[in-house]
Amino acid sequence: MSNKLPRRPRPATAGERARLRAQAERALAANDIAAAARIAERAIAAGDADPMYLNLAAWQREEAGDYSAALDLLHRALAIAPGDVLIAGAIGAVLRKDGRLSEALATLDRVVAAEPRHGAAWLERGYTLEAMRLEAAAGDSYRRAVAVDATLSPAWGRLADAAARRGETDEARQLAERALALAPLDPSAAAALATIAIEARDGPGAEARLRPLLPVVRGDDRTRTLTLLGDALDRQGRTAEAFAAYDAAQANFRDVYRRVLAPGTDRPSHRAFIERIADQVAARGDVAPAPAARTAVEAAKRHVFLLGYPRSGTTLVENILASAAGVSALEERDTLAATDGVLLHDDGTLADLDAISEEQCEALRTAYWQRVRGYGASTAGTFVDMNPLGGARLPIIARLFPDARILVMRRDPRDVVLSCYRINFTPSPAAWCFSDLTEAARHYDALMRLTETCRAHLPLAFHEVRYDRLVTDFEATVRAMATFIDLPWTDDFLRFDRTAQRRGVGTASATQVRQGLFDGRGQWRRYAEQLAPALPILAPWVERYGFAD
Repeated sequence: MSNKLPRRPRPATAGERARLRAQAERALAANDIAAAARIAERAIAAGDADPMYLNLAAWQREEAGDYSAALDLLHRALAIAPGDVLIAGAIGAVLRKDGRLSEALATLDRVVAAEPRHGAAWLERGYTLEAMRLEAAAGDSYRRAVAVDATLSPAWGRLADAAARRGETDEARQLAERALALAPLDPSAAAALATIAIEARDGPGAEARLRPLLPVVRGDDRTRTLTLLGDALDRQGRTAEAFAAYDAAQANFRDVYRRVLAPGTDRPSHRAFIERIADQVAARGDVAPAPAARTAVEAAKRHVFLLGYPRSGTTLVENILASAAGVSALEERDTLAATDGVLLHDDGTLADLDAISEEQCEALRTAYWQRVRGYGASTAGTFVDMNPLGGARLPIIARLFPDARILVMRRDPRDVVLSCYRINFTPSPAAWCFSDLTEAARHYDALMRLTETCRAHLPLAFHEVRYDRLVTDFEATVRAMATFIDLPWTDDFLRFDRTAQRRGVGTASATQVRQGLFDGRGQWRRYAEQLAPALPILAPWVERYGFAD
């Protein structure tokens, strides 16, 4: 065996550097980014750490999902060229893909402040805001992008898609046409037109829009395209094909977010997190009522937490309540974010809530109400905090807000889990659970166990709102709910669809809520064969909640 050390690559001569640079520039001029990146790797290996090469090599790492390596290369490039907004914008894009949304937004804000004519940075900023569920701000950023560069088809497409989700059909079509004139296979524009067709029950029309995208789309766009294709096939009664499309969409989601979301030794699953809290609440037993909440900042006259499970009807109830005068509501905002560092250990287990001082509780309540107002909600009357997964926060809610009212949505578990599997959720640890049918059922089982354990042991006022009764006996169900909250009846409750149109709906239930009282019962029956692995897991809850056949 030779004991010679491997020789380092010989540094490139000036002539070789010039030839590599010319090759890279020709590849970029031909829009062959992959070829340019390969040339960049050769140049870097030969000792030429030019920022352009580092940026291209970072792109290659980014495409492979190795965001840490991509960021390392980009930060090296930025150290060499500190004022380069293209490199800084690329850092923002990688941070977004790595799930570090706040950092991404801060980076991109600095980029557009330094160079307001950087259309691609405005576009990337829009992507980031959209991922943060700040749809109005995302739309503003997309409009800034096309004001700077009207050829940015993805910005036109995103604006079209958002308009389609809001039900603004004419505007969505116009915006989609602008995008498709620039890029005939723009995925967001095609998704907008497919959404319009699906809402109009034109499954074949939607399918025709989506099929041509499949050979070319990747990443989140592929997940969205496959999900909409499933919906288009479902409209045509082709359930086996539809479910195969949903399967493919969720498999693609897992491929895209495996590095960021997959559970591992250092990152327990969201289900495991819920199960640990349930075990602790059960072990703790009955909890004495906490002292009445007090805070130096303005709190709502009536405080309601609306929870249950995604796709159980929480968006519908939120808009019903928000239709009444003096009611302000937020949908799925992390209003309790300030509690995590104080009340949860690093492994996700609960701290000893009884050991939290009243001074700490006061500070956390103050932070809560400040966040609520920061999201634009009023605290002058009744405030509804809607979070379908809020059951995981019930121990904290009981400690901080003992006088709050808790509304729990109940829908047939089989319809709930099927619907979760058919939806594109914002990437999160919970969304990772929804991307596998059996794991989605186990996650549902875990959260229901936690919620029921909290109902048994925590001194909170609970009221169950059943989706099946809401869609069959609307007025009586809403009257009972309003009485529990201490809200007077108003006929405005009946006009919740107008409320949804006015407020906008950012959840996956936007289409159904805009159309009025949508009866989504029993959809699972058409997919009973595909749901077979999940049904035994859900059976106890189907029985307990009274949905058994």
